[in-house]
Amino acid sequence: QVQVVESGGGLVQPGGSLRVSCSASINIFDYHIDWYRQAPGKQREWVAAVTSDGSPYYADSVKGRFGISRDNANNVVNLQMNSLYPADTAIYYCKATHFSGSANYWGQGTQVTVSS
Repeated sequence: QVQVVESGGGLVQPGGSLRVSCSASINIFDYHIDWYRQAPGKQREWVAAVTSDGSPYYADSVKGRFGISRDNANNVVNLQMNSLYPADTAIYYCKATHFSGSANYWGQGTQVTVSS
């Protein structure tokens, strides 16, 4: 049973920073990793991605504020979130897709709340 686990969510004030992490029981080195988020009453939206070779991609709404990085030695992908707005409040999900496209796995999500 493959497990993908998000961690690091919490409550942060507007303008603050938070780092969420994605770990898995698979070798993340072989997977593209995407972060999605879903706010209450809204559809899930794509936030950022890092390919298996380390290339990062960002949604326009987070570009310049969020940074995605791989830590292959620890089998973790981190999403550093800076200059957070209340509109960033959502459950953040990690999705791992094998570089061949043969399989993908989702985590259960971690709650990020931006509020004063």
